[in-house]
Amino acid sequence: MVAFGATAARAQEELLSPLPSLGKPQPGGIALQDKYTELAHDVAFLDNFLLVVITLISLFVTALLVWVCIRYNAKRNPEPQRFTHNTPIEIAWTVIPVVILIVIGSLSLPILFKQLETPEADVTIKVTGYQWYWGYEYPDAGVYFDSFMLERDDLEEYGYAADEYLLATDTAMVVPVNATVKLQITAADVIHAWKIPAFAVHMDAVPGRLNETWFKAEEVGVFFGQCSELCGINHSYMPITVKVVPQEEYDMWLEAAIARYADAGLPAPVQVAAAE
Repeated sequence: MVAFGATAARAQEELLSPLPSLGKPQPGGIALQDKYTELAHDVAFLDNFLLVVITLISLFVTALLVWVCIRYNAKRNPEPQRFTHNTPIEIAWTVIPVVILIVIGSLSLPILFKQLETPEADVTIKVTGYQWYWGYEYPDAGVYFDSFMLERDDLEEYGYAADEYLLATDTAMVVPVNATVKLQITAADVIHAWKIPAFAVHMDAVPGRLNETWFKAEEVGVFFGQCSELCGINHSYMPITVKVVPQEEYDMWLEAAIARYADAGLPAPVQVAAAE
């Protein structure tokens, strides 16, 4: 079965034209990865906004501490003042933080709701985390395959660069560009987490629970992620590869996948807790 899966994976990948590697860590990078979904742009905007807010607050508090240390030290004030309240200051330090929190909430809550409210999907994929690899099922097409990390010596054969070791997998989730992809995420053993930073997608895979999230990739390319929940000894060796392709190529790939995986069978279903 493993040999069949490897052969089928290579045959499937041959249907896809060469794709640029867009979503992966960059040497010396200090910021978020480049953004390729609407959600990722929103999250980056919120992150930058909060960085400005917290920087201004930190500078203000630091300046205030320095001013107090200089102006009100024991040498300049040998006799301490005898007051305990200042009404204007007390009103200010109560109202201003509340206003800041209201502004932050008004910007962050719509983004949070957008992440959690899945729109009507063009493609539905069930993602299952295992120790230590991922399984992908396209339920509407009856397609299922597992995705394992490639060894360093296999990268060139599968069309990946040397610096994509620990990121590239033998098979990839393939989705069409500009299509709404709904992910149903679960796990078969312990808690995992499916994460693609360039899409701003991060969802826990919990045994007995089916979590949902979504993304809509804006550009054709290869995007990488990794399990982001400490799930055991090989936690760092279960990467994620997503290939975003034009709709025509996706249709061809899916047709080939149906033909090649039709006899492979689906894994035993993961038991999901019933809703109360």
